[in-house]
Amino acid sequence: MGKASSKLSKEELKELKEITHFESKELQQWYKGFLKDCPSGQLSRDDLRGVYKQFFPFGDPGAFSDLVFDVFDTDNNGTVDFKEFITALSISSRGSVDEKLKWAFQLYDLNKDGLISQEEMLSIVTAIYKMVGSMMKVPEDESTPDKRVQKLFASMDADKDGQITFEEFSEGSKKDPTILSALNLYDGLV
Repeated sequence: MGKASSKLSKEELKELKEITHFESKELQQWYKGFLKDCPSGQLSRDDLRGVYKQFFPFGDPGAFSDLVFDVFDTDNNGTVDFKEFITALSISSRGSVDEKLKWAFQLYDLNKDGLISQEEMLSIVTAIYKMVGSMMKVPEDESTPDKRVQKLFASMDADKDGQITFEEFSEGSKKDPTILSALNLYDGLV
């Protein structure tokens, strides 16, 4: 998208304005910064790991950043272009709670079958715990990834079938102040 120029074309701007919560000037600024950090116009998996390492220097963000990368890379080509990047940034920083929940559900649904299993949730929660390390203070009943997953499943898996649908995830997340706080972490940042 726009690799030959340091500015987005009118057509690209129009499309991005329609699918994001950003104005034209903001999109042009983000694009300029994106090209500065990624001159090829593509963000690699290693690039994203580096970004997460800056924010979580005392933990191991590798596994979590890889999982996030997989959600960013919507066309599954192994890189993230500006459109994929700005769409995800738009959702995380300015999206509605429902948009953020849909994005988060995609993160947890590792095999993309429309359901979250305990194993999938454990993979994500383990990656988060590794990333934040000892920086995060948690209650005793959430002191390990397994305990947190058990607690989440107890509150979200309404039909107790061992899998969480998007509807269960959405309803359960809206009742959990920790999840709502995490969803709104980037609000107003950009």
